[in-house]
Amino acid sequence: MATLIALPLLSLISLASAGDPELWPHLAVYVLPVAAVQTALLLSGVAIVTALCGILPAWLVACFEFRGRGPLEWLLPLPLAIPTYIAAYIYTDLLDAAGPVQSALRAMFGWQAGGDYWFPPVRSLGGAILIIGVVVYPYVYLAARALFKTQSASLAESAYTLGASFTQVLRYISLPLARPAIAVGLALALLETLNDIGASEYLGVQTLTLSIFTTWLNRGSLGGAAQIALALLAIVILLIAVERSARSRQSVESDVQDATVTRRLPLQGGAAALATIVCAIPVGFGFLIPAGYLMREAVSRVATSGVETALLQALITTVTLAAGATAVVLALGIAAALPLRLAPIRFGRALLAIASLGYAIPGTVLALGLMSPLIAADNLINGLLQRVAGVRPGLVLAGSVIALVIAYSARFASIAIGLVQSGLAQIPREFDDSARLDGGGTGPILRFIHLPLIRPALVGAALLVFVDCLKELPVTLLMRPLNLETLATSIYQHATRGSFEEGALAALLIVAAGIPPIILLMRLADARERGPVR
Repeated sequence: MATLIALPLLSLISLASAGDPELWPHLAVYVLPVAAVQTALLLSGVAIVTALCGILPAWLVACFEFRGRGPLEWLLPLPLAIPTYIAAYIYTDLLDAAGPVQSALRAMFGWQAGGDYWFPPVRSLGGAILIIGVVVYPYVYLAARALFKTQSASLAESAYTLGASFTQVLRYISLPLARPAIAVGLALALLETLNDIGASEYLGVQTLTLSIFTTWLNRGSLGGAAQIALALLAIVILLIAVERSARSRQSVESDVQDATVTRRLPLQGGAAALATIVCAIPVGFGFLIPAGYLMREAVSRVATSGVETALLQALITTVTLAAGATAVVLALGIAAALPLRLAPIRFGRALLAIASLGYAIPGTVLALGLMSPLIAADNLINGLLQRVAGVRPGLVLAGSVIALVIAYSARFASIAIGLVQSGLAQIPREFDDSARLDGGGTGPILRFIHLPLIRPALVGAALLVFVDCLKELPVTLLMRPLNLETLATSIYQHATRGSFEEGALAALLIVAAGIPPIILLMRLADARERGPVR
């Protein structure tokens, strides 16, 4: 597993060192500076939006009781089911000059398109910041909510007794205690932003990720793309360092006998109404409006033209690919995490840490780094077959379904590894020792003890990996075989032709598939939070 992650990175270094002498001066002067500035501004803006949309609602639903709190607590994470590229396509359709919002304004006030009025352009850096921010803020919300719910309420109540206001409690008590968790959530949200291609391309933001894509495909330069990829990896390494540092400091303790750990203060009147509005705004813009748009367009398309054969074929292909990759990832997750249960050596932990980096690497970087190792493997296979059977089949792995499964496995194996490790950590080692005393070997212990007890973790990992494979766009675009369409690439093709509404049903299927894993994650999080109190 560590090799599967290390090989692409080593390949990138090799490609970048060879470079492209003719193209590099152009990239260094005209592409890299602009892309670096655009990426930095996008990340900064998304960090602000996700912090605002994630921290305040998390604090309100965790610490206060108000009308609508229960449903909003479960609705707030649902924007994670909306991929960033789908959100970009939806809001562009809604807010462009020909969209329903501006059309309604012109009809209402008698304006004419052009100089009669000004409307903020959605295809802009600001538009990308807002659209991506309202979709990825649940990373911050979920992390902050978990910490706010486990903070002892006696701290806040003591502050209220001494005359502190709600905002003072938030500023001086709740936020400092939750800062490590918020940093983790922000790092995850920004890594997701770096992985995006569809939204930034459609909205006209020249990020480093998009520059890798265009340099590779449009200019045909692997070396130039690899050099940009190394610049992007520097940002990824910085974000990972921030996340790991924050995680290491994330140790908030509270008395398990303290009955005030989960007590929520009731809000009345204007304060309660304001809390409801603050929590409803990110839900509305991040989930309800996009989901409502997709449902309306999907119903309209099905009613007028039915379900297209191409969509059914893309659905079958997507489900088959995602199911195959999920099975491989689960097997790899168990095989990678279990040895450390049996022999927790330091070197093994280091290898597992490398194997868990895949999710942090943007899909474009991973796909670019995998090409050379796959082509080298194809050359080896062709050489062996030439000697044995006198045939050269050509490309066997590169540009095949196998390459896609390998890329999905490298990118999403960290999800399975993390959840399997978490599941194994819940099993007392006395179970293993007792089984060994009764003569049980490693195989029976795995079959009859470990696998049954980590089944909830495996189910959660399977759901998350399956949905991530369904909506993955960069890796699929770059590594799919010719003429193979998934739901994600089908939506992308419709959007590039300016007819995203024709792909609304495919987008709705992806969004609907993303909701159950989010609900499962919320249930698991609530179960862990209740565990110590019981």
